[in-house]
Amino acid sequence: EVQLVESGGGSVQAGGSLRLSCTASGFTSDDSDMGWYRQAPGSKCELVASITNDGITHYADSVKGRFTISQDNAKNTVYLQMNGLKAEDTAVYYCAADSLVLPRYEGTSCDGAGADYWGQGTQVTVSS
Repeated sequence: EVQLVESGGGSVQAGGSLRLSCTASGFTSDDSDMGWYRQAPGSKCELVASITNDGITHYADSVKGRFTISQDNAKNTVYLQMNGLKAEDTAVYYCAADSLVLPRYEGTSCDGAGADYWGQGTQVTVSS
């Protein structure tokens, strides 16, 4: 059974930092694209950051220069370091993985992104 288990969400003041972790089991992360989507109430689901098995990264324009995605293949874990957090970063963050390419999706629901595997989601709340 494939599982993605997230940790590291929480509440922080604007300007602060959080690090999200996502540990995969049931498949090998270095054979897959992995990344993070997020969705706030009333807002679209968007791909925040992704990393390929070759270490190539992609970021949404809204987080470039503030968020960093990385992976530890030995631990089957991907991380999202979030610095300079803003109130508009408040959302549920979902770890996702795909055996091909993680879709650069933006839509009404993360269910529509089409990624192969999903974590349960972790809340990030940034107060201004």
